[in-house]
Amino acid sequence: MNTEIQKPSAAFLGASWTALALGLGAYLIGLWNAQMQLNEKGYYFTILMYGLFSAVSVQKSVRDKAEGIPVTAVYYGLSWFSTILTLLLLTVGLINATLTLSEKGFFAMSFALSLFAVIAVQKNTRDTATH
Repeated sequence: MNTEIQKPSAAFLGASWTALALGLGAYLIGLWNAQMQLNEKGYYFTILMYGLFSAVSVQKSVRDKAEGIPVTAVYYGLSWFSTILTLLLLTVGLINATLTLSEKGFFAMSFALSLFAVIAVQKNTRDTATH
């Protein structure tokens, strides 16, 4: 089995960054235009930032473990816990929000796209840095 890490293609790098820009842009524009109080907007913004950070932490810790780089159980567990917590907090917030179902779906999907894309960007950044 070939365990050598290959450099990501330019197309995958571009697609990953584009997905991140689209997910973040859609979420933030939706948040800007949402008819909610500033403290609610702050809640959803904080969840987005926390989610992005925790998703990168999960990707890094999983990748480190796969490559035999030591990762403490505490950091590994906190990374997963944080990611799951952001999903739970977003879900609870959207269930209780006074938004239409389409707006709730919009926020959920742009959040999911952002988390997926930031994981891909982190993977690409790491793969590119190793070459």
